[in-house]
Amino acid sequence: MEAARSVGPLVVVGGGIAGVTCAEQLAVTFPEEDILLVTASPVIKAVTNFKQVSKVLEEFDVEEQPSTVLENRFPNIKVIESGVRQLKSEEHCIVTEDGRQHVYKKLCLCAGAKPKLICEGNPYVLGIRDTDSAQEFQKQLRKAKRIMIVGNGGIALELVYEIEGCEVIWAIKDKAIGNTFFDAGAAEFLISKLMSEKSEAKIAHRRTIYTVEGKCNIWLVSFMDETKRRAGHTTVKTCRISWVSRLPLNLPHHAWPFKCWVDSAHLCTQTLRGVFGGISMLYLYYDIHVSAGTVWIVLTNIHFVQFSHSIHIETKCEVKKIYLQEEFKIMKKKPLTFPKDQHKSVTVDKEVWPVYVELTNGKIYGCDFLVSATGVTPNVHPFLHGNNFDLGEDGGLKVDDQMRTSLPDIYAAGDICTACWQPSPVWQQMRLWTQARQMGWYAAKCMAAAGLGQSSDMDFSFELFAHVTKFFNYKVVLLGKYNAQGLGPDHELMLRCTRGQEYVKVVMQNGRMMGAVLIGETDLEETFENLILNQMDLSSYGEDLLDPDIDIEDYFD
Repeated sequence: MEAARSVGPLVVVGGGIAGVTCAEQLAVTFPEEDILLVTASPVIKAVTNFKQVSKVLEEFDVEEQPSTVLENRFPNIKVIESGVRQLKSEEHCIVTEDGRQHVYKKLCLCAGAKPKLICEGNPYVLGIRDTDSAQEFQKQLRKAKRIMIVGNGGIALELVYEIEGCEVIWAIKDKAIGNTFFDAGAAEFLISKLMSEKSEAKIAHRRTIYTVEGKCNIWLVSFMDETKRRAGHTTVKTCRISWVSRLPLNLPHHAWPFKCWVDSAHLCTQTLRGVFGGISMLYLYYDIHVSAGTVWIVLTNIHFVQFSHSIHIETKCEVKKIYLQEEFKIMKKKPLTFPKDQHKSVTVDKEVWPVYVELTNGKIYGCDFLVSATGVTPNVHPFLHGNNFDLGEDGGLKVDDQMRTSLPDIYAAGDICTACWQPSPVWQQMRLWTQARQMGWYAAKCMAAAGLGQSSDMDFSFELFAHVTKFFNYKVVLLGKYNAQGLGPDHELMLRCTRGQEYVKVVMQNGRMMGAVLIGETDLEETFENLILNQMDLSSYGEDLLDPDIDIEDYFD
């Protein structure tokens, strides 16, 4: 057994942010060693456009890439596209779904988490976690007139703001939206933005109206599958726009390239339908021309269909029961229409829907499908059989301050693990991409140190919880104990709010800043990060700390 432990490559399981980051760092640290990355997906999640905003705060984009991109960047990384069937920890090997065994010297489990579905096996209940589930959501959304979103976390917040073109009923168990991230004050600040129409001057609409007169925008199209040219017309099944000579007006750059589906394109005007921007639909009217073997699409009119932002929120409730259409007819219950005006009485909905959802507040709504966004559970199941892992209360693999699990030579990082070391007073674990990247990087560092018989100093990123994201088109920065998590009753809050522009909240305890929520372009994140880390006594400053007429950044520089 001891011999087995000294041979074999370093193996990482999981193609998400934690796994890819870990594999990359191992490849850099051990350029002469083979690194195996085992992932069930044909694509991996890569960190792009990384920016270190401050000591701890970082911004980056997540991009799905073919695994070959990773292998080309790091020749000593080999990606195995297969799920894990079994982990044999005593034999130091994993068995993949294709039946092959892979011996490891050290193993890092980064298999992420899976959505908690309200109802397993119901085709009208969708969970969004990976590429396949996102594509299924896009497919269903194209033809939906009404959907229900259940949950109050990050995915739910993003969806309710971005979805247009259909009615959205949002069911949350809390009194206010975004309870995972915000208090009631911040929720009130954001909800006014959610319920208002999006301003064209400030936000590039996913669906708005543009008109281009004449044949003035020419796009070169490269076809992904076989294209037949015959007798003056072209038949197209699937194509991808690969180059744009000129974008029409101010279309968002992230809309290109996109896939589009055309049943049969001839030398006449037809409708081209494409999916872009995550969830929205793009409708284009075009003429197609064939010249000297090159196919050009010449736009004569661009029409983004404008839809209203229809959202209704049901608070302090959960899903009681889900009925399929036939079952609901037998029950003879009365569903409600979509509440378009909160001051008017809601009537019985006479429209027939594929699925009906009964909430614990007694209300029933029909919809095309339901999105279950009620959180995630660590994806530990493939690794538990025959292995005596210590698990946390949340079901994750317990890891110590060296990212080691309870079994020899097995590490874990990202959503699959539960941090069980004594944390900094202003850090807590949350299953976010930022922490997945930090944990993956640190796990690789710990694995490298262990190979030399050493331990690694705790990474500075675990000194302070710091996360930057965007909700409702506002920049949102969360620092430290931003919601006073675990601080007890002897803390106080300081607030500054300018409606529609910014919301600033700091959490104080014994005169020291313990956390902050910054919504909008406040430019306070680096200053507040330093004040939380330094634990400077701020008692003498009182409310001047948030006085907008005082340049606090220079004051504490």
